Amino acid sequence: MKYHHLLLLFVLLLSACQRTGNASANQETLVKVNDRSVIREDIESQIPKGLSPEDSLIRAGSLVKKRIIDMLMDDVAYQNIGDERAEIDKLVNEYRRSLIRHRYQERLVNDRVSATIRDYEQMAYYEENKEQFVLSENLIKGLFLKVPLSAPGIDNIRKWYVQRSEESLEKIEKYSLQNALIYDIFYDNWVGFDEVMEKIPQKIANPAQFLKVNNHMEVSDSDYVYFLSIAERLPAGNIAPFDYVKTQIYSMLLNQRKIDYLREFGEKIYLDALKNGHVKFVSE
Repeated sequence: MKYHHLLLLFVLLLSACQRTGNASANQETLVKVNDRSVIREDIESQIPKGLSPEDSLIRAGSLVKKRIIDMLMDDVAYQNIGDERAEIDKLVNEYRRSLIRHRYQERLVNDRVSATIRDYEQMAYYEENKEQFVLSENLIKGLFLKVPLSAPGIDNIRKWYVQRSEESLEKIEKYSLQNALIYDIFYDNWVGFDEVMEKIPQKIANPAQFLKVNNHMEVSDSDYVYFLSIAERLPAGNIAPFDYVKTQIYSMLLNQRKIDYLREFGEKIYLDALKNGHVKFVSE
């Protein structure tokens, strides 16, 4: 009888999934488990659209059974946890308060703290704190190409990519639009050498030494030719250029602005609470 009752329940649930129900219908209780309920809306929301009626029925039955087992397991665990129950309740309440406070603080700083940090503010911070921005990696400026071995005119690329003239760059660009799988020109931007080398099938045992003596690199595998032209290099251990750490500085300043605002806000509500008698120090 219980099996037929559940089957009828799932059939009713399936028919509900196939029509548009009102809000009160969606809140209908399907199963009572002690003092808690399995709500139809919760089950419906987990059934993917487009399933056949048979598959929807199977999915609904599985979901309801899992929900029942979870609820029963919760009850058994709560009844048998013993002395730890009070500690768990305390931790749950503390987490709830912390979560509410965190959500409110996020909303507060998003509404009240300006995200506009001007270039001169970032530059001033950089100049005053350069020792914080020592490079842990080698940086380069240059050009990187990945060209199929079957592409025509590869010998022209070998000539052009070492020249670095405006004319050669124009030729490389026109060629790359039709033939190159990757065409990355970064003569104006610092890029991590390791980041570039991840795209090239060759390991460099001593990157610092390699960069001292090499301006160009050509590597081939069974499918592609890889060209790297190095115009400038900045070894690890040097102070990072401002442009390279500008985004990092922006995030640091914005985060500090938020911290300062929350500290000031906390001080304000503390003083207001003292003034209005909401906080009273009780002497023993």
